[in-house]
Amino acid sequence: MRVLRGRAASRDADREVVAGMLERAAETGEESVRVWRPHRQLAFGRRDARADDYEVATKVADACGFTPVQRSVGGRAVAYTGNTLAFAKVVSLDDMRVGMDERYEETTRALQRALWRLGVPAARGEPEASFCPGDYSLQRDGKLVGVAQRVRKNAALISGVVVVRDHEEIADVLEPVYAALDVAFEAKSVGSVAEAGGSDDPEEVARTIEELLVGDQPEIVSVADVADVEPDTEY
Repeated sequence: MRVLRGRAASRDADREVVAGMLERAAETGEESVRVWRPHRQLAFGRRDARADDYEVATKVADACGFTPVQRSVGGRAVAYTGNTLAFAKVVSLDDMRVGMDERYEETTRALQRALWRLGVPAARGEPEASFCPGDYSLQRDGKLVGVAQRVRKNAALISGVVVVRDHEEIADVLEPVYAALDVAFEAKSVGSVAEAGGSDDPEEVARTIEELLVGDQPEIVSVADVADVEPDTEY
């Protein structure tokens, strides 16, 4: 399993790293994992972009200091403070019509075991009116993890978000953004690994999640080998 570490110099370049992982799996069968801290941003899903007041929501995000971007997978808006983690696991497929539920389950179990290892007894599910609601989420005193999936010919991307800390800041920006999108949201539904009694160190959380997603014998590759990396960026 190929493991990519690091963050590209720009938001666009960072997204291209994951797109390249997916393309590589489709073309060569090489599977990979990446767990990292995206740039500070508010990532809107495709459903958000179709909302009547989407432009209002993007302006609200920008006014709150979160650069608005669109992501390729579905779901609703997610905020990244710079300490929030994203994860991506790319696998090759023989038949894109089968295995979606199994991939969701395997990835969600891996994330749950990682949180348990970090001292957070996270459970399946999410509070009412959570950010980016979905069937594959983990919670403990608020939503901590959301999982999404994108499937294309010969490859699948299972990805998501992990709130390590800054849950109040995330709630503060998502509340007006979701209001603009006319989507139910409760600020108290946002949790964090730190608030639930786990580590507040994104590096520690990332490496624990990486280990559970990858398994044995990873091949570590720096994002610097596939994209420009920010100066002085630790990961």
